[in-house]
Amino acid sequence: MSELINRQYYLAARPKAFPTPEEVPFRDVVVAEPGPEEVVIRNLYISLDPAIRGWMSDTPNYIEPIAINDPVRSSVIGRVVKSASDSFAEGDIVMTVGGWERYTTAPAAALNKIADMPGIALTNYLSVLGPTGLTAYFGILKVGLPKPGDTVLVSAAAGAVGSVVGQIAKMQGCRVVGMAGSEEKCRWLTEDLGFDEAINYKTCGDYQQAIQQACPEGVDIYFDNVGGEILDAALLCLNKFARVAVCGWISSYNDSDAPGPKNLWQLVAESVTIQGFVVLDYLDSFEEAIGQLAEWVMTDKIKFKEDIVDGLDNVLPAFMKLFNGTNDGKLVVRLEP
Repeated sequence: MSELINRQYYLAARPKAFPTPEEVPFRDVVVAEPGPEEVVIRNLYISLDPAIRGWMSDTPNYIEPIAINDPVRSSVIGRVVKSASDSFAEGDIVMTVGGWERYTTAPAAALNKIADMPGIALTNYLSVLGPTGLTAYFGILKVGLPKPGDTVLVSAAAGAVGSVVGQIAKMQGCRVVGMAGSEEKCRWLTEDLGFDEAINYKTCGDYQQAIQQACPEGVDIYFDNVGGEILDAALLCLNKFARVAVCGWISSYNDSDAPGPKNLWQLVAESVTIQGFVVLDYLDSFEEAIGQLAEWVMTDKIKFKEDIVDGLDNVLPAFMKLFNGTNDGKLVVRLEP
């Protein structure tokens, strides 16, 4: 095989706000031969997730920060092109933690082979059957602990995680209210996904008043994707013994001076449980969860969207869609054939 050239987008400096091309430039490097029990894969799809922005900083996180000069870390799906492991053959389709790059070299132990399932696209393993769907599944069922009749409020509800959270909550017999950033997204939540109500957070005015109007009997579970002022308002609308599942605080990822929540006293006043989580907390239950999610997808009980952007060189502008709200579903970059 001829020499492989790998285009990589790497972390040259830690961003102070929104990542720039100067902080995340690209380089072309030769792909080394795989070492013992290593595999080289040609990436087909790269997952773009808000958590990546946190990994670009050097603040404590649930995994190590991306090292300066390393490729930006991301989940990838690719095809094996070179293998020094008996566990994988050229042509196998696999998923692993790779980077914003054309080729990823990874230890065989870190790869998961993807089986061909009729009606399931490869990108689904990065979205509804991957980290996104699993985050929604465990976050609402294991942290939110929904009961029939509960009122569930979901921020960033039209996003890849929030939209699945709301649909799972509906299957548990809950009343579900979502917050999203456009009338089109709000209509999708109520008309297509079965949410009971939707709040356009860009036009609703006072967040607390809007939540109270949509949730007149209070909120039993708040699934938080954004933090900031919406979290502060939601805290004032919680019922006794409510649960807050903290999935992400995207409102503060690019603003190191963003104010923290002011209404945490409500945790005491209403005996509220607030719990942060990451999907890796439930690693032992992945197989069971993926099977359940796949069943729901194939029986049309869960609907979802994927926003697929073509071209590795579009990876940074595509990433920005997560922060300006222009993505329409789970964000994925599709690499050139």
